[in-house]
Amino acid sequence: MNTQKIIEKLHQLYPEKKVVLNPSENPTEIICELDPTSAHPEKSIALAIVGSSKPHYHQFSTEIYETQKGILTVYVSGKKRILQEGEKITIEPNCVHYVTGEDAWFLIYSEPGWTFEDHIVVEEYSFNSY
Repeated sequence: MNTQKIIEKLHQLYPEKKVVLNPSENPTEIICELDPTSAHPEKSIALAIVGSSKPHYHQFSTEIYETQKGILTVYVSGKKRILQEGEKITIEPNCVHYVTGEDAWFLIYSEPGWTFEDHIVVEEYSFNSY
């Protein structure tokens, strides 16, 4: 993933919006907070660009992923779904999920809004465990 090029593009498209690198060293996920939880706790919208994310779940938030560019592979509770541009998937609370893509761009709508405390990474997770 060409991190610097993506960050430059995000700053062009969304000046003054916060960009988060995950992990901060050698990121596999870049997130631009378009409409953050801090503005209103009941919802948030972010644009994510990924190579891959870590398996995780949310106790409270329902998320909708909508592919904007590229092909996004979403794994939810052991099931694989491939999303083309414009396609969406809803991820309910307590469902372990993660994504992979080749610089896939997708919107994340969260209700209630995304919080660090509600983003629970699952260290030991196997796709075949379900």
